[in-house]
Amino acid sequence: MEERAFARSGQHASVIGLGTWQLGADWGDVDDKDAHEVLEAAAESGVTFFDTADVYGDGRSEQTIAAFLLGRPDVHVEVATKMGRRLDQLPENYVLDNFRAWNDRSRRNLGVDRLDLVQLHCPPTPVYSSDEVYDALDTLVAEERVAAYGVSVETCEQALTAIARPHVASVQIILNPFRMKPLREVLPAARAAGVGVVARVPLASGLLSGRYTRDSVFPVNDHRSFNRHGEAFDQGETFSGVDFATGVQAAAEFAALAPEGWTPAQLALAWIIQQPGVTTVIPGARNAEQAHANAAVGHLPALPRDTLEAIEELYDRRIKNQVEDRW
Repeated sequence: MEERAFARSGQHASVIGLGTWQLGADWGDVDDKDAHEVLEAAAESGVTFFDTADVYGDGRSEQTIAAFLLGRPDVHVEVATKMGRRLDQLPENYVLDNFRAWNDRSRRNLGVDRLDLVQLHCPPTPVYSSDEVYDALDTLVAEERVAAYGVSVETCEQALTAIARPHVASVQIILNPFRMKPLREVLPAARAAGVGVVARVPLASGLLSGRYTRDSVFPVNDHRSFNRHGEAFDQGETFSGVDFATGVQAAAEFAALAPEGWTPAQLALAWIIQQPGVTTVIPGARNAEQAHANAAVGHLPALPRDTLEAIEELYDRRIKNQVEDRW
């Protein structure tokens, strides 16, 4: 599979990565056997970038990745984790002592001396402008606790603020056919600065798979049940902030645009990696079949211009007014 560079850090990632939130929590139940099979399927399909966080299942996701890699010393994967959500989301909590404590925990969970990439996990907006925060992150690099650092963001403005910092290696941002705003400023700025872009929530929490109807019901421990209106964390993390009924209707139209033999999910992933400036996209998978299907997108041909235009027209008509002024 094609790999693309994080130019500032010299690291590389397969264009299709793997998101592992679902291996920890908030997506219903995924048992250890299924989790291992997902990681195995992704690795054997050429995926070389796993994304996790210290709060996914309170460390379960990190530990699951560690156990898999311990049993597969032949597999080389860049593991990106995140930190910053173990305490209240207050700017004063983003300090070096907390960073070291969170870093120590993630290194234990992952069984490594140095993390490949650590990302601030969608902190409060003032954190992105704090000199002290970046000094602390630079200290983690100097102490060889991390090889590189980046940020995960909710808004385009946060992304642009981080990209302007000289040692930020990556920006993780929601980007999919229902969230196109980053195309206009964030991706060009990142590309010019050599900052890697990790596209997250690529299927709009499953909407873009085309599998749901307005009557679909999700488990009570699934964020698609308990966070539809931002009750637990930023609303944009769930269905990309799109009203579910609107999203279901738009997703049906989107599915009709898939080339013959492609699934709607593959269409969404292909659209993302075709955007200039994207380094990798991190779809989740609940089973090996999904992981294989996602990774297969790395070998599909480019989408034709008329399909790209139809996707943009659908976004403008159905989705844009719901999301552009918020994120």
